[in-house]
Amino acid sequence: MSILSDHIEEFIKELLIEDEGMAELQRNELAQKFNCAPSQINYVLTTRFSPNRGYVTESRRGGGGYIRVIRLDIERCDYISDIIDEQLSRPINMRQAAELVEGLMQTGLIDCKTKNVLLAAVSDRALAAAKEYKEELRSTILKEILSTVLLKEDN
Repeated sequence: MSILSDHIEEFIKELLIEDEGMAELQRNELAQKFNCAPSQINYVLTTRFSPNRGYVTESRRGGGGYIRVIRLDIERCDYISDIIDEQLSRPINMRQAAELVEGLMQTGLIDCKTKNVLLAAVSDRALAAAKEYKEELRSTILKEILSTVLLKEDN
């Protein structure tokens, strides 16, 4: 299923490039193109085109319904501040951290090497000694890294 999701994601990203950051899709047509259930399209949209990753999705149901995917034109500092204020103000699990870090890479704020370093730093293995506090610690580590390294690059 992951390979199919990758193909759907790449197809949508190509449409976004062609259409200068916004693409309108028909869920059923896309499902037919990839020979999958419409729920697979929903899965890709919700997991790979979320605000954390620099995208907004809108949908309208019905006969003339559509899904609109918009790549956000993000100001670096504002985007990182929003992440710190909204997502890192509470404990986060490893899945949430991975999604957040992936979003930073997809929006061009970090490269693949930095992504891997961040994920290693906040992994369950690295935080094993923290036991019941690892989600709080994970959030704090990411918050400090983002505010110290990424935000200060703008100043």
